[in-house]
Amino acid sequence: MKKFLLFILAIAISFLPGIIGMLFSPDGASDVWYNMLIKPVLTPGGWVFAVVWPILYLLLGIALYLIMVDRTRLSKAKSYSLFAVHMGLNALWSYLFFGINLTGVALIVLLLLIGFTVWMMVAFRQISRPAYYLVWPYILWLVFALYLNTAIIMLN
Repeated sequence: MKKFLLFILAIAISFLPGIIGMLFSPDGASDVWYNMLIKPVLTPGGWVFAVVWPILYLLLGIALYLIMVDRTRLSKAKSYSLFAVHMGLNALWSYLFFGINLTGVALIVLLLLIGFTVWMMVAFRQISRPAYYLVWPYILWLVFALYLNTAIIMLN
């Protein structure tokens, strides 16, 4: 039962940036701003984001759970700290980009997010290889987001 509750906790924690991000996702005033932007050719439809993000947050939650239940004697403090920082940066990006439309500052935060996520992934690898591998799709998506964010700045 304890492991099940840890699993639920890890999943809930991993979805926090997504819940915060939903407050600023294109809707209402931000929707008008976002729809007016010239977007790059590879910009997916809104439904793609609605499918991809929950999958990525689920994978991150499973990775966090694997770190939590691993019985290694290695310290997990670094992994937990990096996970928390990366989650905060993830939520901050949504606020900056969609909430107050600071695309340039959001790009800087996205670069930091990628850096901290790679660092987190490396820290995870020392504890759990499966957790390390579960972060890879998220890294790839962040690199795609970097392309989108950069292109939107250049096109607008």
